[in-house]
Amino acid sequence: MTGAASDLIRRGAPQGCLPFERFLLTRPAFAALREALLQEPTLALLSMWAEPNAVHAAFFDEAPAGEGGGLLLATCPAEGSFPALSPARPGAVRFERAIRDLWGLVAEDGVDLRPWLDHGRWGVTAPLAAKPSRDPVPPLQPAFLPVEGEGWHQIPVGPVHAGVIEPGHFRFSVQGETVVRLEQLLGYTHKGTLDLMLRKSPRVAARFAARLSGDTTVAHSLAFALAAEAACGIAAPPRAALLRAVMLELERIANHLNDWGFICNDAAFAYPHARCGALREGVLRANALAFGHRLMMDRVVPGGVALDLAPGAERVILAALDAVEAELPQLLRIYETHASLQDRVVGTGILKPELAALFAAGGHVGRASGRGFDARQALPHTPYDALPVASAVLTEGDVDARVRVRIAELKESLGLVRTLLGALEPGEIAATLPQRGGEGIAVVEGFRGEIVTWMALDDGGLIRGVFPRDPSWLQWPLLEAAIEGNIVADFPLCNKSFNCSYSGVDL
Repeated sequence: MTGAASDLIRRGAPQGCLPFERFLLTRPAFAALREALLQEPTLALLSMWAEPNAVHAAFFDEAPAGEGGGLLLATCPAEGSFPALSPARPGAVRFERAIRDLWGLVAEDGVDLRPWLDHGRWGVTAPLAAKPSRDPVPPLQPAFLPVEGEGWHQIPVGPVHAGVIEPGHFRFSVQGETVVRLEQLLGYTHKGTLDLMLRKSPRVAARFAARLSGDTTVAHSLAFALAAEAACGIAAPPRAALLRAVMLELERIANHLNDWGFICNDAAFAYPHARCGALREGVLRANALAFGHRLMMDRVVPGGVALDLAPGAERVILAALDAVEAELPQLLRIYETHASLQDRVVGTGILKPELAALFAAGGHVGRASGRGFDARQALPHTPYDALPVASAVLTEGDVDARVRVRIAELKESLGLVRTLLGALEPGEIAATLPQRGGEGIAVVEGFRGEIVTWMALDDGGLIRGVFPRDPSWLQWPLLEAAIEGNIVADFPLCNKSFNCSYSGVDL
């Protein structure tokens, strides 16, 4: 990994993060990083977060195979403010807004300085700052961009929606039926998760990671566990690593089935929705028998897994997978041959490849728009470092492409689970986590895309800093772009084809 920005970062002072080093830059060097990033477009921004007196950023080199590298972490000391990265990396905008709301650190020359998570109802401002403010003066309220000119109108939607769904507000600026601009306002499911994790041991705080986004409980738990293990310098036993991967792929299968069905349902085509729902239910019941929980919540813990496979579970899991695999060809044929459905999904909600690359979009959102990043290939952890994983990459970038990427990943995961189960051998399922200081970072490919979790432990082994980055941070802004030029009635299709997590970014 060489280039103006990556070389500048490496000239900083190493801080001992594992398995990828974090470099402490001076404030002038971090300010120079913005210009250097413009000169090195292959250095993708994956995450930004803060501590009371510092701001951190994680990058990944997108250079061609053989020329790229792993993660590269940069830190800027911050006393009230820090040089913004958003002018060079637009994906930094929401991170910078959240950093201001949570830690009270302002991004100088930032593209957008409006409040994000803080809706003025917390009772304090900058709750994660060294000294949170209890000033009775209400903070600035979230605001939307103005609309000017004739023939425009706005449609507010949410935060309360029909059905059982997380809250989020969408503000459509419309001319006739065509969406000209969409703005989102999230933060309604802010739970204070980061503060709840602080000053606790990783084993205790793991319960909060498992509940950050319920449909991604395994992936978030795994990223949290791997970061804790890296900070402590240990690894989970081989059997535990295989069981973790089994759970991760089962979670992927269940969610891709769910999304495929719901996308069809949003196009008023109920049959695939019903069949995908039935197949997903079979997988969830197998999960419950095998691991004692339908969503496998709290089964992945720092050091390994909480419990072993139940007796006879392998047979039940394989039967559920066989049922899915047997019906996939017919479901795909129905999906492809119904013109009324294809008319709704093909060419709708196009995300251009250049935008996907600019925001470093991961998962099915990125891979449907030409960005082939898959953490199981690019930054593999055990056991993926010994498994061949195939990823489907398309360039059309529409709803249909995002469906097809999901279907391809679904098929791949069916084979991976069988391989992982076949590799299981008797052994320990957990290792003891030592009580000592350290710093670690982990990247796990969840069903939405990569989760990046950073953790720092104090000398007593308690969490002094943590940040779990859900893939939705970099996908939500792209939904705003994908809906532009489409009609309002196609928003449910676009929204579900992305299926970003509200809770995962509200923290």
